[in-house]
Amino acid sequence: MPLKADLDAIDWKILRELQGDGRMTNVELSSRVGISAPPCLRRVRRLEEAGIIRGYRALLNAPALGMDVVAFCLIGLHHQADAELKTFAERTRGWPIVRDAWMVSGESDFLLHCVASDLGTFQTFVIEQLASAPNVDTVRTALTIRRVKDEGLVAFPT
Repeated sequence: MPLKADLDAIDWKILRELQGDGRMTNVELSSRVGISAPPCLRRVRRLEEAGIIRGYRALLNAPALGMDVVAFCLIGLHHQADAELKTFAERTRGWPIVRDAWMVSGESDFLLHCVASDLGTFQTFVIEQLASAPNVDTVRTALTIRRVKDEGLVAFPT
């Protein structure tokens, strides 16, 4: 698959470093990628303006904040017309327990990543909000046991 952006080796190094630690200073970043600070900052700004770097955020420790239940829900809809898919996608934005949502192909229509304080809260969400939502046909849930890998979203060429 061809790249959708014109990136050189330095750009890839910048992306790899920032994905690992988005809080480092530009001086530290420039040192790690082997260029001086001013061109490094210009490159980062260009990557931001191009939408390659979408933003920066803190990665929170959910269990330390009392959010002990992580689950995935596979949702099947009765009807998959474009308007129905958009309506369900919009509905997910109003559910705080849903942290990430994807429209998927195959037997299900959506995959939801949910985080809750406890099993009861998750069950209440599934029964009272998710399964009873308009056009929802099937809900299959999978409770996680433990996270075994936690990498950035993009794997880099070697």
